[in-house]
Amino acid sequence: MSTTSTAGITLKTRRPAFNHFIELLSSMRFAIAVLVVIAIAAVIGTVMQQNQPMGNYVNQFGPFWFEVFDKLGLYSVYSAWWFLLLMGTLVTSTSLCIIRNTPKMLRDMRSWREQVREQSLLNFHDKADWNSPLPRAALAQQMLQRLGHAGYQAKLVEKEHATLVTAKRGAGNKFGYMFAHAAIVIICIGGLLDSDIPIRMQEWFLGKKPFGGSGLIAKIPAEHRLSTANPTFRANTAIPEGQASNTAIIPRADGVLIQELPFTIELKKFNIDFYSTGMPKLFASEVEVRDHETGEKVHAVIEVNKPLIYKGLAVYQSSFEDGGTKLKLKGYPMTGASADAFDFTGDVGGSTKLSDDYTVEWSGFRPFNVENTATQDARAVTKGDKLEDSFARGLDKQLGSAAKNANNKDLKNVGPSVQYKLRDKAGQAREFQNYMQPVNLEGVSVFLAGVRVNPNDPFSYLRIPADDNHTVGEWMRIRAALQQPDLRALAAERYARRAMPAAGGQAGNSDALRVQLQESALRGLTLFAGDGKGGAQAGFMAISRFLEKVPEAEQGKAADIFMKILNGSMWELWQAAREKAGVAPVASDEVHGRFLQLATNALSDSFLYGAPVFLQLDDYTEVKASVFQVTKSPGKSVVYLGCLFLVLGVFAMFYIRERRLWIWIKDQGDGNSHALMAMSTQRKTLDFHKEFEELKQKLPQPA
Repeated sequence: MSTTSTAGITLKTRRPAFNHFIELLSSMRFAIAVLVVIAIAAVIGTVMQQNQPMGNYVNQFGPFWFEVFDKLGLYSVYSAWWFLLLMGTLVTSTSLCIIRNTPKMLRDMRSWREQVREQSLLNFHDKADWNSPLPRAALAQQMLQRLGHAGYQAKLVEKEHATLVTAKRGAGNKFGYMFAHAAIVIICIGGLLDSDIPIRMQEWFLGKKPFGGSGLIAKIPAEHRLSTANPTFRANTAIPEGQASNTAIIPRADGVLIQELPFTIELKKFNIDFYSTGMPKLFASEVEVRDHETGEKVHAVIEVNKPLIYKGLAVYQSSFEDGGTKLKLKGYPMTGASADAFDFTGDVGGSTKLSDDYTVEWSGFRPFNVENTATQDARAVTKGDKLEDSFARGLDKQLGSAAKNANNKDLKNVGPSVQYKLRDKAGQAREFQNYMQPVNLEGVSVFLAGVRVNPNDPFSYLRIPADDNHTVGEWMRIRAALQQPDLRALAAERYARRAMPAAGGQAGNSDALRVQLQESALRGLTLFAGDGKGGAQAGFMAISRFLEKVPEAEQGKAADIFMKILNGSMWELWQAAREKAGVAPVASDEVHGRFLQLATNALSDSFLYGAPVFLQLDDYTEVKASVFQVTKSPGKSVVYLGCLFLVLGVFAMFYIRERRLWIWIKDQGDGNSHALMAMSTQRKTLDFHKEFEELKQKLPQPA
């Protein structure tokens, strides 16, 4: 007896709890709360770039916040488990809300609400009454006819000693709520169909896992590949001109998955047009698609916003990149006493061994660079500055995206540039960007050689003055001569002899002073050369540290004298180097004096360049590649259907107004009758009041 009673109490307790849970889940307030959380997540997914390499996030947020955001799944919000759970919860909640409320709404739409009483109509705000000479039955028929002409559905209901005319209009307003809620469900289902749930299911149950290594796509094992039966995906493929691909890449957090395609895409030609600022104006791909099953070939042109739709897959023009341009370069030593150039080659996207200690990784090539050369900022490192600090101050205003200087009319194409990383045996790398042609800055023609240590830093630029032949040859000759002790000694001797020629009666004193001047010149050249130490122990930095030993009151005068001696010695060093190479000396004029001054500044900066060689682009064979996004979106049509429902629902809710009208007619005696009219609506607007006033005027009028 007690057991049965206890079980009954437990069952009764569980049922109300379950009912409360269902009621909460199907309530509109709960659905709105879930929708707000989804909207916040969508904002995060919009602000934060999604599915980027994890190294980018580490650099951006630091190790601590990287781990926090990674645990929250913020790097791929739309495929995070909690986001998909929210979407599923919203679908369930809204579906239950529809199931729960639709029958009530349909019953209310069909209902005439004929259970009203005369007293309740008197309590309405919008009401009117009048007397009519017509009998009750005749007046009721007249009201029925006039309401029909006004667009109302009307019905007569006989009451005790009275007749009720009940009418309604705009009952389709309820469809707005149904359609709007159904649209949320349909759109969410479409989004879930296009999510990566099918891919995750294959990872969980079919043993598929991302590939984190490198190598040829054709040799990647089957466990990293998804078949053409994959119901939904969004993948990318980069195809160089003249090449083809039948696979695409799906990026994952810990690698990539290879998506097999039912056709092969061959890029016949890639066309691109630019604005005067250097920004892409139009790019399109001429492709040939070969069907694997039928062998059918389809020729098409894919442009931005003009995709190719084939076999249920959409191929979009996503972007473009270098497809492996063939590079020919001249290499010049930046250390040691040799100035001999050597030939060097590479392919963009590949790597070339430079020596036992260094490897060159070719990361980019641009056939032309439109830059703003209006503001002529100094590009050389000033005395005592670091390359990374001083260069960045001036160059960012002149180099970079031409788009940021769109309002400046002094835009010029400064020619091709090559970008590469120089990696040592320890795995450390510096990135370089060198321009093929000299750039005219401040009226001087210079070669720009950019360098940066971190990928997120701007390039700092070393500027090497162009010689009379528009090459870096003379600068390289001076650089090599500076590292040769015999040429330094010869230059110091010649400078001292030229500065203090032998005098007749004062020969002894003159010789002694000349020897002192020669020693000072040699000391200056040696300090400037750094004896191969480089960095802060060479160039103007080394001279600055040497002058710090001079008493502070005399440092200014000593610096002027020391720099004059250095400039004169550098001139003699240049001439001695040309003489050794069997080349005639240059004319001692203003042009060559200016060249030597810029060359000396560049030599001081070069000790901070951080590379054993300078690679100058000599020739190239450009190869362009088109980046396509291949998508299979079964949920797209579902989303479109949901959008249609949403439009219909919003239209019905905002533009269809439900109105209810009742007329209570009763006998007045002597064949007359009395009518009481009341009208209601869910949303009282000016149009409603206007309509009520019109009915109040027209309905009482005699026939």
